[in-house]
Amino acid sequence: MVTKKYRIIFLLDDGLPMSAFIIIIIYIRHKKMKVMTILLVSLIMTITSSCATIQEGKHLFIFSGQSNMKGLRPQESFIPKVEAEYGRENIILVKDAVGGQPIRRWYKDWKPLEGHEPVAQADLYDSLMIKVNKAIEKVKIKTVTFIWMQGEADARQKLGEVYEKSLIGLYKQLSNDLKRKDVNFVIGRLSDHDMANGKYPDWTMIRDVQEKVAQSNPRFDWVNTDDLNDGVNRRGEKIINDLHMTKIGYEIMGERFADKAIKLIEKTN
Repeated sequence: MVTKKYRIIFLLDDGLPMSAFIIIIIYIRHKKMKVMTILLVSLIMTITSSCATIQEGKHLFIFSGQSNMKGLRPQESFIPKVEAEYGRENIILVKDAVGGQPIRRWYKDWKPLEGHEPVAQADLYDSLMIKVNKAIEKVKIKTVTFIWMQGEADARQKLGEVYEKSLIGLYKQLSNDLKRKDVNFVIGRLSDHDMANGKYPDWTMIRDVQEKVAQSNPRFDWVNTDDLNDGVNRRGEKIINDLHMTKIGYEIMGERFADKAIKLIEKTN
């Protein structure tokens, strides 16, 4: 719109949300032909789930654990959910899991309750961090979420008494190595496979520990897997209360991990 006294120009800046605009007002004084430009910047933020936000870095998701984490395929259900929330270009995912391994293969300061055996051998943590460091090299990271599905081996080896200290220690170890104090932590709680503590004597103890740790910090949460091990597995076999998840169970587990990860990101940022 142009009048004899002033001209108003509206410009959109690609670096700002669509809800933001820049107004440039050029005031023209006719007699002296002197032009005075006043730049006014007004940012109007609309908070909705679909509103585009200024990205300050990427969201890093680190997956690790033993066989049930190895069986999870993030591309089936986890990745679609977080991409829908944050955009494909804003997601980095690193996964490294090995079946049948106790937490001492990740936690460097692990110690038994008594004696000196077994000993920590954190080679699986080292291999995980090689992947993580490579993935985030020269990349600005906005948030980090550590997703953990493990505990069966420690339950079988009767190492539940030191699992709480080990789980919290592993989280601190990862946080320190990433030089961050804001890492979110999502724990997949052991299923209801051995509630009688038969083959796995510390099964229910470790379940309780996982839930306790998840409730100890506002950046922590846990995922229930009790209903994911009945049905048909990926080999087409019918399973009931199995150690591992069904085909659909893994897909649901990925969705639940995504829901909890998103919830923690939104709550803590």
